[in-house]
Amino acid sequence: MSVIVTGGAGFIGSNIVGALNAAGREDIIIVDNIHTSEKWMNIRDKKFLSYFHKNEFLDKLWKMDDVTHIIHMGACSSTTETDFDYLYKNNVEYSKELWNYAAEQKASFLYASSAATYGNGQDGFDDEKDIQGLKPLNRYGYSKHLFDMWAEKQDRRPAQAVGMKFFNVYGPNEYAKGSMASVVYHGYKQIIQSGAIRLFKSYREGIEDGGQKRDFIYVKDICKIIRFLMAHPEVSGLFNIGTGTAETFFHLAQAIFKALNLEPDIRFIDMPSELHSRYQYYTKAETNQLLKSGYADPFYSLEDGVKDYVCEYLAKGFAVN
Repeated sequence: MSVIVTGGAGFIGSNIVGALNAAGREDIIIVDNIHTSEKWMNIRDKKFLSYFHKNEFLDKLWKMDDVTHIIHMGACSSTTETDFDYLYKNNVEYSKELWNYAAEQKASFLYASSAATYGNGQDGFDDEKDIQGLKPLNRYGYSKHLFDMWAEKQDRRPAQAVGMKFFNVYGPNEYAKGSMASVVYHGYKQIIQSGAIRLFKSYREGIEDGGQKRDFIYVKDICKIIRFLMAHPEVSGLFNIGTGTAETFFHLAQAIFKALNLEPDIRFIDMPSELHSRYQYYTKAETNQLLKSGYADPFYSLEDGVKDYVCEYLAKGFAVN
């Protein structure tokens, strides 16, 4: 038997592979597009059966008959990507193919959606509400929303089908994400280079600079949730994956300085004009549905997650988990 992890050399995917290895599983097929990136470092110490480039994999997929789980983390995850056709091909069509295979094989299908599907959040972040009226603010969020809506309408379904609306994930192995890496990663590098962290100014009345809020979740919590879902095949649905707590970017920056035992030096810079209309000022996952599924593990607090990431990974030469 084998587990397919798409995006398995990427940020969340490689952490999942590591968690599976820690649980004694090495029957893993990694699918990704490493090319000339440094993502190969994320799987250098991992145990797996084989690696396939994403463009070659679908042709091979339908010849496999021993797959028990597809953990689909592979996607174009850039919130600033402007090529919608590219996003649709990668985030919608590719996902449909994997879904149909999982349905044929009666396998489990766990896939990454995104909190970006909620748009500006004016209608809240409740995963128990109808998703049809959601209006994402960018092409990336819309591509994820399109697949969520398609999956919801399918009569032919995998044995287990779980969509995970990830909120702001941070942690080790995100080093190859460039501008899409977390504020913790970029903030740490800024401190090392200049002694200060730079955050976007606020352009909304009533919200101070640095007062923009996100639901920040540590990648190790993501891995625990994946393990829980694999152990509970009776659980299906579209779930928010966040801590249920909204924290300011200012607080996040303070936590990075605290982890380094340094006095905070937080400065504010102009936000690129093209982001003004597409920027989320607030996210907070409603987690009732996840809790109802039986998941009960506590989440890392912001301070504890940031401290673990900074001290055990970033400060140790950007160590891999």
